[in-house]
Amino acid sequence: MGALRAIVLEFWATLGAVSPYLLFGFVIAGVMSVLIPAEQVRRHLGGRGLWPIIKASAFGVPLPLCSCSVIPVAVSLYQSGASTPATISFLLSTPQTGLDSIMVTLGVLGPVFAAVRPIMAFATGIVGSLLVKVFDRPAQTQQAQDNCCCHHAGVNRPGNRFISALDYGLIRLPADIGRPLLVGVLIAAVISAFIPDDFFVRYLGKGIWPMLIMMAAGIPVYVCATASVPMAAAMIMKGLSPGAALVFLMTGPASNAAGLATIWKAVGPRAAGAYLMAVAVSSLAAGLLLDWLVVRVNLPVGHRWHWMPGAWLENTAAVVLLGLILIAELRGMAKRFRHGPGQ
Repeated sequence: MGALRAIVLEFWATLGAVSPYLLFGFVIAGVMSVLIPAEQVRRHLGGRGLWPIIKASAFGVPLPLCSCSVIPVAVSLYQSGASTPATISFLLSTPQTGLDSIMVTLGVLGPVFAAVRPIMAFATGIVGSLLVKVFDRPAQTQQAQDNCCCHHAGVNRPGNRFISALDYGLIRLPADIGRPLLVGVLIAAVISAFIPDDFFVRYLGKGIWPMLIMMAAGIPVYVCATASVPMAAAMIMKGLSPGAALVFLMTGPASNAAGLATIWKAVGPRAAGAYLMAVAVSSLAAGLLLDWLVVRVNLPVGHRWHWMPGAWLENTAAVVLLGLILIAELRGMAKRFRHGPGQ
């Protein structure tokens, strides 16, 4: 019972730390879904040359799309005339971060990580597009299958814009990331409760080796940008270097086996290889640079934001977040019941 109590307490503490920022990010993401619909993304980012690549990477940074839900939007860009480098740029920068995950990163890991994540997401998009220019040859457009975890993001319904914003931010986003978020918080709670404080330093050491392990763990497995934050925070508390945590924060959301297979079909094997190479090279470079800066400049990384809400607000926000996730799950179950399995 003592172990279970420790997990429950750590789970609730982590969920409370995440919830106020995540709810605020949900609202902002809902407003963005109305003001910047997917059709505008295709219109502004279509075309060839360097400028669409820069816009694709920059525009993808704040969008709250995970590594699965970004694929249909990116494929639509590709089929609407965007070049392969611009498509890869968008695919790389978008899932690594978003307004919701930036807010959670600010609250849990502090302003340094909150600033570094979007900067590196943008840089990864540019690196990926340059690698595509070097290694990829023009390929014919192929039809991609949307068989991943998220199916709602980027879809805008007609009607009242206020209702549409609330529906996207408070219903569809919780439905998309609710389960991965709770799993991530649970993993963070288990790490915090049972792993010794010096575990990662003792068994993984420092330098590039723990970064390679975090990259190997992050690339094939789906971890959304928001759910990865409490996991990274728990590992930093147990001795993982900030640079290695950053590698995990970049590779986990940016790639997974199902998404890579879909990208392979959509834009071809050479572009998919450039995509994977960009994730690996950029994350390792970012991790090494961050650890170097931590030593040289004494950056305050891995510390929670000083403007923290009170315990009452954290607890209230956690209850609200759980309620939204429950509502989203019940709506999904009702929809599956009405339409039958596989619909």
